[in-house]
Amino acid sequence: MTVAKYFDEMSYGPAPESDIEAREWLARHASGFGHFINGAFVPSASGKTFDTFEPATGKVLAKLANGGAADVDNAVAAARKAQASWARLPGHARARHLYALARMIQRHARLIAVVEAIDNGKPIRETRDLDVPLAARHFYHHAGWAQIQDTEFADHVPVGVVGQIIPWNFPFLMLAWKVAPALALGNSVILKPAEFTSLTALLFAELASAAGLPPGALNIVTGEGETGALLVGHADIDKIAFTGSTEVGRVIRERTAGSGKSLTLELGGKSPFVVFDDADIDGAVEGVVDAIWFNQGQVCCAGSRLLVQEGIADLFHERLKRRMETLRVGQPLDKCIDMGAIIAPVQLTRIEALVKKGVSEGATLHQAKIDLPKGGSFYPPTLLSGVQPTSIVATEEIFGPVAVSMTFRTPEEAIQLANHTRYGLAASVWSETIGLALNVAAKLAAGVVWVNATNLFDAAVGFGGKRESGFGREGGREGCYEYLKPKAWVGRKARASMPALSQAKPVAGDFALPVIDRTAKLFIGGKQARPDGNYSRVIASPKGKAIGEVGEGNRKDIRNAVVAAQAASAWSNATTHNRAQILYYIAENLSGRADEFASRITAMTGASAANANAEVDAAISRLFTYAAWADKYEGGIHQPPLRGVALAMPEAIGVVGVICPPEAPLLGFISLVAPLIATGNRVVAVPSEPFPLAATDFYSVLETSDLPAGVVNIVTGSAIELAKILAAHNDVDALWAFGSAELSTMVEKLSSGNLKRTFVDNGKATDWMDRAAAEGALYLRRAVDVKNIWIPYGE
Repeated sequence: MTVAKYFDEMSYGPAPESDIEAREWLARHASGFGHFINGAFVPSASGKTFDTFEPATGKVLAKLANGGAADVDNAVAAARKAQASWARLPGHARARHLYALARMIQRHARLIAVVEAIDNGKPIRETRDLDVPLAARHFYHHAGWAQIQDTEFADHVPVGVVGQIIPWNFPFLMLAWKVAPALALGNSVILKPAEFTSLTALLFAELASAAGLPPGALNIVTGEGETGALLVGHADIDKIAFTGSTEVGRVIRERTAGSGKSLTLELGGKSPFVVFDDADIDGAVEGVVDAIWFNQGQVCCAGSRLLVQEGIADLFHERLKRRMETLRVGQPLDKCIDMGAIIAPVQLTRIEALVKKGVSEGATLHQAKIDLPKGGSFYPPTLLSGVQPTSIVATEEIFGPVAVSMTFRTPEEAIQLANHTRYGLAASVWSETIGLALNVAAKLAAGVVWVNATNLFDAAVGFGGKRESGFGREGGREGCYEYLKPKAWVGRKARASMPALSQAKPVAGDFALPVIDRTAKLFIGGKQARPDGNYSRVIASPKGKAIGEVGEGNRKDIRNAVVAAQAASAWSNATTHNRAQILYYIAENLSGRADEFASRITAMTGASAANANAEVDAAISRLFTYAAWADKYEGGIHQPPLRGVALAMPEAIGVVGVICPPEAPLLGFISLVAPLIATGNRVVAVPSEPFPLAATDFYSVLETSDLPAGVVNIVTGSAIELAKILAAHNDVDALWAFGSAELSTMVEKLSSGNLKRTFVDNGKATDWMDRAAAEGALYLRRAVDVKNIWIPYGE
């Protein structure tokens, strides 16, 4: 074939990248790879190994050590020994280490890219042009955070020893996402790479050692699922950071419950790709290519659900199918291909089964008529159109190169369809009307939204999801907090004892007239409500004198309160100024009744008048604090290295359950409820179990303070029983629980059902009078999700 013929046909010939250096590196390790522990490669204590395979050919690539309990113990011990010294290094010293790692990645970029393509099966163009440069960017970016840690995070300290488990779809990039911030901020790391794709992690260990990273700061233990489970369950690990499937994330949440471990979960997704009729259709078609056929669709935030406005649906699908025919599937090292190999035969089988199921449920199948390489695990670009919203292919993550498409008529319907999922990781919106695009972006339940773009990532911009896509953020300032803990909480001690429930005793010679009705009702939907079970409990003073009764809330009362909170969704969309005004008004009305509340606290708890007055004064001040924050806790503008910006927008989580601490009955209640409603959440609160009357008195303050019905709901009763109901409730988006260690364990375990965010104290006592420990940004950060909206600009 002549050169002229290529110009006539505009066809591609093979352009393979050389793999000589990569194969030589593998040959040097022909006897197998060990774990990287305390700065050296060591075999498994058990001697066990397993093989890793090349997805494009099915051939064995290397032999890896299979980590067991002894290996994990050794890695954790090395990390624990190194962590204190690493954290004591000046920020500048740690910054220089991270800078050296970034430069090492750049110097060996081609080798890393080739090894990654061979090991994972993805195209060399992606590893060379995206994965490796972005990994280096993460180390550069976080070197900067190390440099300025002392000033920017002065009130925080490192979490400690961090266990990190990464997936097989972006092995090297995921390593950088996790290792860079952890090391930068003074933590030590034990990394467990995916069993399918461990090679670039081991290559990085060699490079880190050559770059002079201190022994023990970074440890890598290879193995299968059981190795990861050993890491999760290890008692001497302070944090687990996991990226992977929702099913495994749910198990990790259950197994870490009550351990006190910090937890970050970045899980699955079924991300909507919304195309309006005024979109640049050709641009949107290219967006689909990047959204679902990038990395063979093996992307947690892949735009796998196409939502196309009816008026352009036929034209859009016609152009999309035409574009699909031009995609090329081939060997990963061919620089002219668009898609490489599926990671493993087991994943290929799953993709095939789900597509078959989608067709059986009525979807129309279109697959590009292109030749697939022989051998290995390959699958063609696939489109399923006419999909129903309830079809399995519309609800389940396929994790392959399969787009499913459905139509909508109005923006409201598009939002409803987009949010019709248990996931909430990412979304794309395509429209030439920026007002429409931003309005829709703000209403999508997703941690990341791209406008007229897709799959944009940067170290400066937080990434993470909500709902069953997990919690926590990676990247940027918000990601740094995941590897830090507040100084003010470091010295917290376990509660010496829980305040006992006082029993009412008959008082001889008491001829005082009885109160007409001493039973405080529940407060649901802005109204006082009798408990469903019509049971109540007596609240007595420390001396046994009955001072009131409260309703005994049950499952139906919680259900009613959650429904009322959901109906108050307008509060989340209220202006911050309006929320601030109402909080000031609540404080003002509480101030007018300060003596009454102080007397109530004294009667319930036996506190001195001075201490009771101090608690009421602190509660009023705290309301003022969150009124002040309501219109000042704002987002930021990230400036990634592209023509555009990313808006980091703090959003209300939604409906939040609150189990108030047994102590400080008024101040504890306000310290937890106020930051939540200041940021637009709606609350179902369970007051202090032994001392609930301060909260039931407080709802009369709320009734006269213009707070919309349903924003704050109060259900009295057993903290542990009501927490159990809230934790298992799928319409509760987060749960804050302060009390016993048993309460924290139960809340974290049951929250795995819908992976709601939790905020617990693990039975540790908080000094509610201490502003450093009990108010401000520590609580506001936990009261919001940060949504990053990417807005490219220019032609």
